[in-house]
Amino acid sequence: MSSFNKGIRKAEVTLKWDPSPRGAPAADLDIVAAVYRADDPYDNPVYLVHFGSRSPDGTITLHRDSKTGQGFGTDEQMTIELERLSQEYGRVVLGVAIQQREGRLEFGDIQGTSMRVAEGYTELLSSEFGTVARATSATVAEFVREADGTWDMHETVRGFDAEPEEFTGLMGVRQR
Repeated sequence: MSSFNKGIRKAEVTLKWDPSPRGAPAADLDIVAAVYRADDPYDNPVYLVHFGSRSPDGTITLHRDSKTGQGFGTDEQMTIELERLSQEYGRVVLGVAIQQREGRLEFGDIQGTSMRVAEGYTELLSSEFGTVARATSATVAEFVREADGTWDMHETVRGFDAEPEEFTGLMGVRQR
């Protein structure tokens, strides 16, 4: 039996932030998408998409990667084509990590942060990271494949005190 619900087919993710004040180290934020198997959605991710990478099948692509926040409008942009993802995948977790190169930076230290997830003209989520101001990385949303094969999104703003590499191992852990 097919569902009348179309679900989310293609999500556009944008991230922006203001450049650091003159003389301060540049803030470098990165969008990260972690893809999990349908039969084990809370184990280790099958693969990650972040700066310098894309999904093996081309369904998740990072189009823009800023290291300073000096873009015009959007600093980072990612497309997630959920309708094209293989049936073997059942969960995609979306997050943001702050590169920690020249001293500790938290979301509260970076001005003008905002993330938006949309499908076409419909905004699905908007976050300014205010609830995770003391975190160095955060999950923002998860896309879950429903029993009928459609995709749904759940907001999951949750902060972590973790370096980017450590964060990728934590971002998909089941919330208690």
